[in-house]
Amino acid sequence: MGRPLRILHLHSTFTLGGKEARAVRLMNAFGAAAEHVVLSAMPGALGARAAIDPAIRADFPADHPPLAGRPSLARYRALARTMRAFDLLLAYNWGAMDAVMAHRLFGGPPLVHHEDGFNEDEAAGPKRARTLFRRIALGGARALVVPSRGLERIALDRWRQPPARVRRIANGIPVARFAGPPRPGAIPGFERKPGELVIGTVAGLRAVKNLPLLVRAFARLPPNARLVIVGEGPAREAISAEAAARGVADRLLLPGFLPDPAAYMGHFDIFALSSLSEQAPIALIEAMAAGLPAAATDVGDICAMLAPQNRPFVAPAGDEEGYAAALATLAGDPHLRGVAGAANRARAGAEHDEDAMIAAYAMLYGDAAGRPGALR
Repeated sequence: MGRPLRILHLHSTFTLGGKEARAVRLMNAFGAAAEHVVLSAMPGALGARAAIDPAIRADFPADHPPLAGRPSLARYRALARTMRAFDLLLAYNWGAMDAVMAHRLFGGPPLVHHEDGFNEDEAAGPKRARTLFRRIALGGARALVVPSRGLERIALDRWRQPPARVRRIANGIPVARFAGPPRPGAIPGFERKPGELVIGTVAGLRAVKNLPLLVRAFARLPPNARLVIVGEGPAREAISAEAAARGVADRLLLPGFLPDPAAYMGHFDIFALSSLSEQAPIALIEAMAAGLPAAATDVGDICAMLAPQNRPFVAPAGDEEGYAAALATLAGDPHLRGVAGAANRARAGAEHDEDAMIAAYAMLYGDAAGRPGALR
């Protein structure tokens, strides 16, 4: 084996969400073939660090030029100097786009940029200034990776990227790990009661996830239903306030961030996704692998990801009545839940197993760095 590939990761944030979970899984899979340095545009947001295998060489320097702030040539030049010490640059989402622009202006090692979706500030529609910025900055990237067909269309049409630069790689997970029974005690404070129906979701508690909508839809269900929202974020108080206003605070559990979805996903009877914007959410794939039916909003690739048997329970984003009806229908019919859940499990195994994803990223990164096969 040759020397390890030195990779610089430029993240918008490194809290453990979907993109961070995928990046960590790839770091762990590459093993000793790569060494990693991770920078975050939010310097204190490093929660995903704990998920990296201790055997992996990964550094988190604090003394680096800021990835976010007022654009300036001086800051871009400083970022470019930092990037020159590496074999490969991996940038993630809008929060790291200043680093992509620094690379475009001042050059450096090969750069692969990843886009996984939009926050609430772009969920309602594109921002013209950001669109123009992306068009210019991405001109220096070796590749732009997206996980969904929707983002692929945006990259080609709105951001005007050449087809040869855009790569769609479907998100993958260790599907087999979700097949077994959930671990007792995996959700702090949760113990299933006789006859209880558990609605669950896994999400960053942010406005774009529209979790108060989920609370309102849940409040219409019979009193034997319980809602578990796994995640952490700034919308926690708004979710709790909505539950209190609807009289269901005693049936809502907010256990915070939990690191191993395979250990607890099977405690849910229905997976609920209420987002205003998504692309190809990993949490949905994990729920499918666990054999869960899903009540979801029709954003990104969600409808195409789900098995056909589950698609009647997908409501247009913003259709509160339709979403509540979908959730209520699943909640009231165990047979429908079983049929949709089994079909989702089969679809996850056929289209989202992580081996294919890891192989695709290993090939892309090795080729971009000029060292084909270095990460296989």
